[in-house]
Amino acid sequence: MAEGATLPDHGAALAPLRALVLALAEPVMLVSADGVVRIANPAADEVFATPMTGAQVRAHLRQPDVAAMIERALAPDGAAGDIHRALMVVGSANAETTWQISARRMGPGAGIDATVISLHDISHMEAAEAQRRDFIANVSHELRSPLTVLAGFIETLQDAAQDDAAARAQFLAIMARETQRMTGLVADLLSLSRLEGEERIRPRALVSPVAVLRATVAALKPRITAAGVVMDWNLPDDLPAVIGDHDQLVQVFHNLLENALRYGAGGGRIALGAQVQARFPGMDGPVVRMSVTDQGEGIDPIHIPRLTERFYRVDRARSREKDGTGLGLSIVKHIVNRHRGRLLICSTPGAGSSFDVVLPCADTPL
Repeated sequence: MAEGATLPDHGAALAPLRALVLALAEPVMLVSADGVVRIANPAADEVFATPMTGAQVRAHLRQPDVAAMIERALAPDGAAGDIHRALMVVGSANAETTWQISARRMGPGAGIDATVISLHDISHMEAAEAQRRDFIANVSHELRSPLTVLAGFIETLQDAAQDDAAARAQFLAIMARETQRMTGLVADLLSLSRLEGEERIRPRALVSPVAVLRATVAALKPRITAAGVVMDWNLPDDLPAVIGDHDQLVQVFHNLLENALRYGAGGGRIALGAQVQARFPGMDGPVVRMSVTDQGEGIDPIHIPRLTERFYRVDRARSREKDGTGLGLSIVKHIVNRHRGRLLICSTPGAGSSFDVVLPCADTPL
Protein backbone atom coordinates (compact mmCIF):
# COMPACT_ATOMS: atom_id res chain seq x y z
CA MET A 1 0.00 0.00 0.00
CA ALA A 2 1.39 3.44 -0.91
CA GLU A 3 2.68 5.61 1.86
CA GLY A 4 -0.08 7.79 3.26
CA ALA A 5 -2.83 5.53 1.93
CA THR A 6 -3.92 4.54 5.43
CA LEU A 7 -4.09 6.34 8.70
CA PRO A 8 -1.05 5.43 10.82
CA ASP A 9 -1.59 4.00 14.26
CA HIS A 10 0.57 6.76 15.75
CA GLY A 11 1.67 10.13 14.54
CA ALA A 12 1.33 13.85 14.95
CA ALA A 13 -2.03 13.99 13.12
CA LEU A 14 -3.59 11.18 15.12
CA ALA A 15 -3.55 12.48 18.69
CA PRO A 16 -5.76 15.57 18.22
CA LEU A 17 -8.12 13.60 15.97
CA ARG A 18 -8.42 10.85 18.56
CA ALA A 19 -9.20 13.36 21.28
CA LEU A 20 -11.83 15.02 19.07
CA VAL A 21 -13.53 11.78 18.03
CA LEU A 22 -13.63 10.47 21.59
CA ALA A 23 -15.21 13.72 22.79
CA LEU A 24 -18.17 13.51 20.39
CA ALA A 25 -21.52 12.30 21.76
CA GLU A 26 -22.76 10.71 18.55
CA PRO A 27 -21.20 7.51 17.15
CA VAL A 28 -18.18 8.48 15.02
CA MET A 29 -15.41 6.43 13.39
CA LEU A 30 -12.28 7.41 11.49
CA VAL A 31 -11.70 4.87 8.71
CA SER A 32 -8.62 4.42 6.55
CA ALA A 33 -8.77 3.92 2.79
CA ASP A 34 -8.70 0.13 3.18
CA GLY A 35 -11.84 0.23 5.36
CA VAL A 36 -10.14 -0.39 8.70
CA VAL A 37 -11.47 1.61 11.64
CA ARG A 38 -8.54 3.50 13.15
CA ILE A 39 -10.45 5.47 15.79
CA ALA A 40 -13.93 4.82 17.18
CA ASN A 41 -15.59 6.56 20.09
CA PRO A 42 -17.49 4.73 22.86
CA ALA A 43 -20.85 5.63 21.26
CA ALA A 44 -19.85 3.75 18.09
CA ASP A 45 -18.70 0.74 20.13
CA GLU A 46 -22.09 0.77 21.87
CA VAL A 47 -24.06 0.84 18.61
CA PHE A 48 -22.21 -2.16 17.18
CA ALA A 49 -21.89 -3.91 20.57
CA THR A 50 -18.15 -4.50 20.03
CA PRO A 51 -14.93 -2.47 20.09
CA MET A 52 -14.70 -1.03 16.58
CA THR A 53 -11.10 0.21 16.59
CA GLY A 54 -9.14 -2.11 14.29
CA ALA A 55 -12.28 -3.68 12.80
CA GLN A 56 -13.12 -3.77 9.10
CA VAL A 57 -16.04 -1.34 8.68
CA ARG A 58 -17.50 -3.35 5.78
CA ALA A 59 -18.07 -6.27 8.12
CA HIS A 60 -20.42 -4.19 10.30
CA LEU A 61 -22.20 -2.03 7.71
CA ARG A 62 -23.61 -4.73 5.45
CA GLN A 63 -27.10 -3.53 4.60
CA PRO A 64 -27.11 -3.11 0.80
CA ASP A 65 -27.71 0.65 0.63
CA VAL A 66 -25.20 1.33 3.41
CA ALA A 67 -22.56 -1.00 1.93
CA ALA A 68 -22.88 0.69 -1.46
CA MET A 69 -22.55 4.10 0.15
CA ILE A 70 -19.38 3.01 2.01
CA GLU A 71 -17.83 1.76 -1.23
CA ARG A 72 -18.51 5.10 -2.90
CA ALA A 73 -17.02 6.98 0.04
CA LEU A 74 -13.85 4.82 0.14
CA ALA A 75 -13.34 4.65 -3.63
CA PRO A 76 -9.75 5.68 -4.58
CA ASP A 77 -11.04 8.24 -7.06
CA GLY A 78 -13.47 9.79 -4.55
CA ALA A 79 -13.24 13.53 -4.03
CA ALA A 80 -12.30 14.94 -0.65
CA GLY A 81 -15.14 16.77 1.04
CA ASP A 82 -17.93 14.83 -0.70
CA ILE A 83 -20.65 13.68 1.72
CA HIS A 84 -22.34 10.31 1.19
CA ARG A 85 -25.43 9.27 3.15
CA ALA A 86 -27.57 6.18 3.65
CA LEU A 87 -30.12 4.91 6.16
CA MET A 88 -29.59 1.86 8.34
CA VAL A 89 -32.50 0.30 10.24
CA VAL A 90 -31.64 -1.80 13.27
CA GLY A 91 -34.41 -3.80 14.92
CA SER A 92 -34.62 -5.34 18.35
CA ALA A 93 -37.27 -7.10 20.41
CA ASN A 94 -38.46 -3.78 21.88
CA ALA A 95 -37.91 -1.13 19.22
CA GLU A 96 -36.58 -0.23 15.81
CA THR A 97 -33.82 2.37 15.41
CA THR A 98 -33.18 4.28 12.20
CA TRP A 99 -29.64 5.63 11.77
CA GLN A 100 -28.60 8.14 9.14
CA ILE A 101 -25.01 7.23 8.26
CA SER A 102 -22.82 9.93 6.76
CA ALA A 103 -19.34 9.44 5.29
CA ARG A 104 -17.01 12.27 4.34
CA ARG A 105 -13.43 11.95 3.14
CA MET A 106 -11.04 14.33 4.82
CA GLY A 107 -9.32 16.91 2.65
CA PRO A 108 -5.61 17.11 1.83
CA GLY A 109 -5.14 19.75 4.48
CA ALA A 110 -5.72 17.16 7.20
CA GLY A 111 -2.43 15.45 6.34
CA ILE A 112 -4.04 12.01 6.29
CA ASP A 113 -6.17 9.94 3.91
CA ALA A 114 -9.18 8.94 5.98
CA THR A 115 -12.96 9.03 5.94
CA VAL A 116 -15.10 10.18 8.84
CA ILE A 117 -18.19 8.00 9.30
CA SER A 118 -20.86 9.27 11.69
CA LEU A 119 -24.23 7.90 12.76
CA HIS A 120 -27.20 10.08 13.65
CA ASP A 121 -30.29 8.58 15.28
CA ILE A 122 -33.31 9.84 13.34
CA SER A 123 -35.81 7.37 14.81
CA HIS A 124 -37.85 10.19 16.34
CA MET A 125 -38.08 11.92 12.96
CA GLU A 126 -39.17 8.71 11.26
CA ALA A 127 -41.73 8.08 14.01
CA ALA A 128 -43.04 11.64 13.70
CA GLU A 129 -43.39 11.27 9.94
CA ALA A 130 -45.21 7.96 10.38
CA GLN A 131 -47.54 9.57 12.92
CA ARG A 132 -48.20 12.44 10.52
CA ARG A 133 -49.10 10.03 7.72
CA ASP A 134 -51.32 7.99 10.02
CA PHE A 135 -52.97 11.13 11.34
CA ILE A 136 -53.80 12.44 7.87
CA ALA A 137 -55.11 9.01 6.83
CA ASN A 138 -57.26 8.72 9.96
CA VAL A 139 -58.70 12.23 9.67
CA SER A 140 -59.49 11.65 6.00
CA HIS A 141 -61.22 8.37 6.84
CA GLU A 142 -63.16 9.84 9.75
CA LEU A 143 -64.45 12.73 7.63
CA ARG A 144 -65.09 10.70 4.50
CA SER A 145 -67.64 8.41 6.17
CA PRO A 146 -70.10 11.12 7.32
CA LEU A 147 -69.54 13.14 4.14
CA THR A 148 -70.45 10.09 2.07
CA VAL A 149 -73.63 9.65 4.12
CA LEU A 150 -74.53 13.32 3.72
CA ALA A 151 -73.89 13.30 -0.02
CA GLY A 152 -76.07 10.21 -0.46
CA PHE A 153 -79.00 11.60 1.50
CA ILE A 154 -78.79 15.00 -0.21
CA GLU A 155 -78.93 13.29 -3.61
CA THR A 156 -81.91 11.19 -2.47
CA LEU A 157 -83.73 14.23 -1.08
CA GLN A 158 -83.19 16.07 -4.34
CA ASP A 159 -84.58 13.16 -6.31
CA ALA A 160 -86.71 10.22 -5.14
CA ALA A 161 -87.56 11.40 -1.62
CA GLN A 162 -88.20 15.07 -2.28
CA ASP A 163 -91.96 14.59 -1.91
CA ASP A 164 -91.82 11.92 0.81
CA ALA A 165 -92.30 13.75 4.12
CA ALA A 166 -91.58 10.70 6.31
CA ALA A 167 -88.38 9.79 4.48
CA ARG A 168 -87.32 13.44 4.46
CA ALA A 169 -87.69 13.70 8.24
CA GLN A 170 -85.78 10.45 8.77
CA PHE A 171 -82.94 11.46 6.45
CA LEU A 172 -82.65 14.94 7.94
CA ALA A 173 -82.34 13.43 11.42
CA ILE A 174 -79.49 11.18 10.25
CA MET A 175 -77.83 14.09 8.45
CA ALA A 176 -78.05 16.21 11.59
CA ARG A 177 -76.39 13.44 13.61
CA GLU A 178 -73.58 13.00 11.09
CA THR A 179 -73.04 16.77 10.96
CA GLN A 180 -72.86 16.86 14.75
CA ARG A 181 -70.28 14.07 14.70
CA MET A 182 -68.13 15.97 12.20
CA THR A 183 -68.44 19.13 14.27
CA GLY A 184 -67.30 17.21 17.35
CA LEU A 185 -64.38 15.72 15.44
CA VAL A 186 -63.21 19.13 14.20
CA ALA A 187 -63.56 20.60 17.72
CA ASP A 188 -61.47 17.76 19.17
CA LEU A 189 -58.83 18.16 16.46
CA LEU A 190 -58.54 21.89 17.18
CA SER A 191 -58.39 21.20 20.91
CA LEU A 192 -55.68 18.57 20.43
CA SER A 193 -53.63 20.88 18.21
CA ARG A 194 -53.81 23.66 20.80
CA LEU A 195 -52.86 21.29 23.63
CA GLU A 196 -49.84 19.96 21.78
CA GLY A 197 -48.59 23.54 21.43
CA GLU A 198 -49.12 24.26 25.14
CA GLU A 199 -47.88 20.97 26.57
CA ARG A 200 -44.49 22.33 27.66
CA ILE A 201 -46.03 25.35 29.38
CA ARG A 202 -47.02 24.40 32.91
CA PRO A 203 -50.19 26.04 34.35
CA ARG A 204 -49.79 28.33 37.36
CA ALA A 205 -53.27 28.78 38.88
CA LEU A 206 -54.52 27.14 42.07
CA VAL A 207 -57.41 24.80 41.31
CA SER A 208 -59.81 22.93 43.59
CA PRO A 209 -60.19 19.27 42.49
CA VAL A 210 -63.65 19.15 44.11
CA ALA A 211 -64.76 22.22 42.12
CA VAL A 212 -63.47 20.61 38.91
CA LEU A 213 -65.42 17.40 39.50
CA ARG A 214 -68.59 19.23 40.55
CA ALA A 215 -68.46 21.37 37.39
CA THR A 216 -67.99 18.23 35.27
CA VAL A 217 -70.96 16.43 36.80
CA ALA A 218 -73.16 19.53 36.49
CA ALA A 219 -72.37 19.84 32.77
CA LEU A 220 -73.17 16.16 32.13
CA LYS A 221 -76.20 15.94 34.44
CA PRO A 222 -78.75 15.61 31.60
CA ARG A 223 -76.80 12.72 30.04
CA ILE A 224 -76.35 11.04 33.41
CA THR A 225 -80.09 11.27 34.04
CA ALA A 226 -80.95 10.05 30.53
CA ALA A 227 -78.64 7.05 30.94
CA GLY A 228 -80.27 6.12 34.25
CA VAL A 229 -76.87 5.91 35.93
CA VAL A 230 -76.38 6.29 39.69
CA MET A 231 -73.41 8.49 40.56
CA ASP A 232 -71.42 7.52 43.65
CA TRP A 233 -69.68 10.60 45.04
CA ASN A 234 -66.64 9.60 47.12
CA LEU A 235 -64.88 12.92 47.58
CA PRO A 236 -63.66 14.54 50.79
CA ASP A 237 -64.43 18.26 50.90
CA ASP A 238 -60.97 19.16 52.20
CA LEU A 239 -58.90 17.99 49.24
CA PRO A 240 -55.81 20.18 48.78
CA ALA A 241 -55.46 22.39 45.73
CA VAL A 242 -53.47 21.48 42.67
CA ILE A 243 -51.66 23.82 40.28
CA GLY A 244 -53.49 23.67 37.00
CA ASP A 245 -55.86 25.03 34.42
CA HIS A 246 -59.45 24.72 35.68
CA ASP A 247 -61.07 24.52 32.25
CA GLN A 248 -58.61 21.93 30.97
CA LEU A 249 -59.06 19.76 34.05
CA VAL A 250 -62.82 19.97 33.59
CA GLN A 251 -62.23 18.78 30.02
CA VAL A 252 -60.20 15.83 31.35
CA PHE A 253 -63.00 14.60 33.60
CA HIS A 254 -65.68 15.52 31.07
CA ASN A 255 -63.98 13.17 28.60
CA LEU A 256 -63.48 10.43 31.19
CA LEU A 257 -67.03 10.64 32.50
CA GLU A 258 -68.41 10.83 28.96
CA ASN A 259 -66.49 7.64 28.10
CA ALA A 260 -67.89 5.96 31.20
CA LEU A 261 -71.40 6.93 30.13
CA ARG A 262 -70.82 5.66 26.58
CA TYR A 263 -69.18 2.35 27.35
CA GLY A 264 -69.73 1.64 31.05
CA ALA A 265 -73.27 2.81 31.73
CA GLY A 266 -74.54 -0.74 31.37
CA GLY A 267 -73.25 -1.41 34.88
CA GLY A 268 -75.72 1.14 36.26
CA ARG A 269 -73.23 2.94 38.52
CA ILE A 270 -70.31 5.29 38.03
CA ALA A 271 -68.10 6.34 40.93
CA LEU A 272 -66.12 9.55 41.26
CA GLY A 273 -63.44 9.25 43.91
CA ALA A 274 -60.45 11.19 45.20
CA GLN A 275 -57.81 10.80 47.84
CA VAL A 276 -54.50 12.28 48.92
CA GLN A 277 -51.40 10.10 48.71
CA ALA A 278 -48.25 11.10 50.56
CA ARG A 279 -46.03 9.57 47.89
CA PHE A 280 -46.39 8.43 44.30
CA PRO A 281 -43.64 6.80 42.19
CA GLY A 282 -41.83 9.32 40.00
CA MET A 283 -43.43 12.39 41.62
CA ASP A 284 -42.15 14.60 44.42
CA GLY A 285 -44.34 15.27 47.44
CA PRO A 286 -48.01 14.48 48.06
CA VAL A 287 -50.48 14.01 45.22
CA VAL A 288 -54.22 14.07 44.65
CA ARG A 289 -55.49 10.93 42.96
CA MET A 290 -58.91 11.30 41.30
CA SER A 291 -60.74 8.41 39.66
CA VAL A 292 -63.69 7.69 37.39
CA THR A 293 -64.82 4.07 37.80
CA ASP A 294 -67.61 2.27 35.96
CA GLN A 295 -69.07 -1.23 36.22
CA GLY A 296 -69.40 -1.84 32.51
CA GLU A 297 -68.00 -4.48 30.20
CA GLY A 298 -64.37 -3.60 30.84
CA ILE A 299 -61.48 -3.57 28.38
CA ASP A 300 -59.17 -6.38 27.34
CA PRO A 301 -55.69 -5.61 28.79
CA ILE A 302 -54.16 -5.91 25.32
CA HIS A 303 -55.81 -2.61 24.34
CA ILE A 304 -54.89 -0.55 27.42
CA PRO A 305 -51.38 0.61 26.31
CA ARG A 306 -52.86 2.07 23.11
CA LEU A 307 -56.03 3.71 24.44
CA THR A 308 -54.52 7.21 24.45
CA GLU A 309 -53.38 7.01 20.81
CA ARG A 310 -55.22 9.31 18.44
CA PHE A 311 -58.17 7.54 16.77
CA TYR A 312 -57.45 4.24 18.51
CA ARG A 313 -60.68 2.42 19.31
CA VAL A 314 -61.31 -0.92 20.96
CA ASP A 315 -64.48 -1.34 18.88
CA ARG A 316 -64.63 1.06 15.92
CA ALA A 317 -68.23 0.29 14.94
CA ARG A 318 -69.49 0.69 18.50
CA SER A 319 -67.54 3.92 18.99
CA ARG A 320 -69.04 5.50 15.86
CA GLU A 321 -72.47 4.30 16.85
CA LYS A 322 -72.05 6.19 20.14
CA ASP A 323 -70.65 9.29 18.37
CA GLY A 324 -67.11 8.85 19.70
CA THR A 325 -64.34 10.71 17.84
CA GLY A 326 -61.46 8.52 19.02
CA LEU A 327 -59.60 11.58 20.37
CA GLY A 328 -61.01 11.92 23.89
CA LEU A 329 -58.33 9.96 25.74
CA SER A 330 -55.55 11.47 23.63
CA ILE A 331 -56.75 14.91 24.76
CA VAL A 332 -56.80 13.66 28.36
CA LYS A 333 -53.22 12.41 28.06
CA HIS A 334 -51.93 15.75 26.71
CA ILE A 335 -53.65 17.77 29.44
CA VAL A 336 -52.38 15.47 32.19
CA ASN A 337 -48.86 15.68 30.74
CA ARG A 338 -49.07 19.47 30.74
CA HIS A 339 -49.98 19.31 34.44
CA ARG A 340 -46.97 17.00 35.11
CA GLY A 341 -49.40 14.32 36.24
CA ARG A 342 -50.06 10.67 35.48
CA LEU A 343 -52.97 8.87 33.83
CA LEU A 344 -53.55 5.33 35.05
CA ILE A 345 -55.95 2.93 33.35
CA CYS A 346 -57.07 -0.29 35.00
CA SER A 347 -59.72 -2.60 33.58
CA THR A 348 -60.92 -6.17 33.85
CA PRO A 349 -63.20 -7.62 31.16
CA GLY A 350 -66.64 -8.04 32.65
CA ALA A 351 -65.81 -6.05 35.77
CA GLY A 352 -65.58 -2.43 34.61
CA SER A 353 -62.82 0.13 34.19
CA SER A 354 -61.10 2.75 36.30
CA PHE A 355 -59.35 5.86 34.96
CA ASP A 356 -57.19 7.62 37.57
CA VAL A 357 -55.60 11.05 37.22
CA VAL A 358 -52.72 11.76 39.62
CA LEU A 359 -51.73 15.41 40.09
CA PRO A 360 -49.14 16.95 42.41
CA CYS A 361 -50.57 18.94 45.31
CA ALA A 362 -49.96 22.68 45.36
CA ASP A 363 -47.63 23.99 48.07
CA THR A 364 -50.09 26.80 48.81
CA PRO A 365 -53.69 26.03 49.90
CA LEU A 366 -56.66 27.77 48.29
